[in-house]
Amino acid sequence: MRKRAFTLVEIMIVILIIGLLLAIAVPQFIKSRESSQQKACWSNQQKLEAAKHMWMMDYGIDSSSTPVMADLVPEYIKATPECPTHDVYDLGDGMTPVVCPEHAAP
Repeated sequence: MRKRAFTLVEIMIVILIIGLLLAIAVPQFIKSRESSQQKACWSNQQKLEAAKHMWMMDYGIDSSSTPVMADLVPEYIKATPECPTHDVYDLGDGMTPVVCPEHAAP
């Protein structure tokens, strides 16, 4: 009796189908990851902005003063927020919004 086995054409078709599925799925995963990193960074920027304004109000500081991270952590924020791409936030003065070099504010 002859054993049933896969032919080379059948194996190549299966590999082609898997390759097509990966070509569709991988870019979507990358796009989803970048989008979630950007949203996390925006959230961190909003938290830092709120903490900066609370610091200014509590100490009666004018808007031309620039806080440092030690002024905000741990009194206004529990821990120093970190951008998912490991960039450093620029706090700016009271009139300037918090900025991340990688992710612009929405």
